[in-house]
Amino acid sequence: MTGGGAETPADRADIMKILLAIVLLILGYPVRAEDAPSQPAPFSAAKPGSVLPAGWTLTTLPRVPRATRFDVIRDEGQNVLRAVSESAAATLTHKLRVDTARTPWLAWRWKVTRVLDRADLTRKDGDDYAARVYVLFDYGLDRLSVAERFRIRLGRSLYGQDLPAAALCYVWDNRHPTGTSAWSAYTDRVRMIVVESGPERVGRWVTETRNVAADFRAVFGEEPPPIAGIALAADTDNTGESVVAYFGDVRFLSSHAESDMRP
Repeated sequence: MTGGGAETPADRADIMKILLAIVLLILGYPVRAEDAPSQPAPFSAAKPGSVLPAGWTLTTLPRVPRATRFDVIRDEGQNVLRAVSESAAATLTHKLRVDTARTPWLAWRWKVTRVLDRADLTRKDGDDYAARVYVLFDYGLDRLSVAERFRIRLGRSLYGQDLPAAALCYVWDNRHPTGTSAWSAYTDRVRMIVVESGPERVGRWVTETRNVAADFRAVFGEEPPPIAGIALAADTDNTGESVVAYFGDVRFLSSHAESDMRP
């Protein structure tokens, strides 16, 4: 936005890009659902080659010609999710209702075939990742500024979605050091956190654990609201590259000690 002046067509276009990026890349469902499960459906219980486990929803982008393809395969003795992205973008989303006071830890396994060459989380045209995991929060609009409330309400009116107002995004990056934390190139309502970086562990299963509640406090400076959903993605539409990412089961845990997941 231009400082102190009237909103211009360029400003409005930028707002629309932000809304599209959040709504279409992160969500494909309403986030407020009191009857939503507290854990995502496991991929390990699905049959390879069959439909995705109930609860997982594919979200594609109408303006992106190619969508990331998701399926369940057998890999190293376990059934896992495969995401194939070839100049493509899409997410697999799951509606949840997670009490961050009871289960503040998130654990998952992932593997990638390569890191992207041209990606850069600081630029919109470099906003691609070999793999990423979004955590979406049921963040009340009353916590936002007047301007932020307007943008969120506009998005909800345009897309018929209950657009979340806060999200964390854990990524496998190509250049920034592990531990890097920065706002999305599109919006300051999504915080990018680098948990893997570079090619050192490419081709190997890596287990991750994050205290999502602590990460939220560090980023937003307040206690986290309930978690409303999760989204998995591998996207290469901006850079035109190709990657295959794999995800094991994703679980919310009460303590770090519970994260004894098989490699």
